[in-house]
Amino acid sequence: MKKKCFPWLLLLPQLFFGLLFLSGILLGLGWSFGLTPLRGGDGLTLRYYGEIFRRADTLPSILYSVKTSALSALFSVLLGVLIAAFLIRSRWDRGIMLSVIKLPILVPHVITALFFINTISQNGLLARLCFHFGWIQGQGDFPLFVYDRFGIGVILAYLWKEAPFIAYFVLSLMAGVSRRLGEAAVNLGATERRAFFEITLPLCLPTILSGFLIIFTFSLGAYELPALMGATVPKALPILAYQEFQKDLSNRPIALSYNGILMGLSLLSALIYRFLLMGGERREK
Repeated sequence: MKKKCFPWLLLLPQLFFGLLFLSGILLGLGWSFGLTPLRGGDGLTLRYYGEIFRRADTLPSILYSVKTSALSALFSVLLGVLIAAFLIRSRWDRGIMLSVIKLPILVPHVITALFFINTISQNGLLARLCFHFGWIQGQGDFPLFVYDRFGIGVILAYLWKEAPFIAYFVLSLMAGVSRRLGEAAVNLGATERRAFFEITLPLCLPTILSGFLIIFTFSLGAYELPALMGATVPKALPILAYQEFQKDLSNRPIALSYNGILMGLSLLSALIYRFLLMGGERREK
């Protein structure tokens, strides 16, 4: 009897925190759909979603959040895969290289934002160096990378943080595939480039897509970098949600409706990811 109960006892902490997390999600969704005593207890309604979609800043904010998150994830995946491929073929000490790669991963996002503000803003280090060498006449001549409406600074900051994460994420699998199947293909006459693009990369693609999904969903709901480096207009969705949280308690359903949109976008990206994996499995069969 004790042997049967012991595994369930080990699962109790995970079940407790899982239920706590799930209850918070369900409570937030309930509030966003009007299942709250606030505002007279509307009952199940889409009023709050309708209210935020009637606002002029909602759609630009959705597009801004999706664009910066997708581009950050895409560029991070591309650069991270290149870094992993370089590490596999490099003769340098892999332990030292991995230690260097871990540094951006360990730096908090707030510190990352301050680093990029002090480096690539119009009064940052690069702008001052360009002015010192006479390449620009004033700080206004330096390209606007921070607080710009295109989110260039935000994307660069995520790229610096997440590309090493992707490299670390896929390195073990890519090294194993390259060592077993890639080297076999090279021995049979394939070039290293062809072995990488036709054998190693396709076999690592599910893991790479998983990394893309992780970065996309994380950056979609992240607050720090868009708040510290993003433009005033348009704002990222997490910033709009936070601003509503700071207002009167009656605005709480509005804030949670923004969170509901973020959750819906994350679920949609997960479904697309699953569809791509299933399509790849069908092609293999």
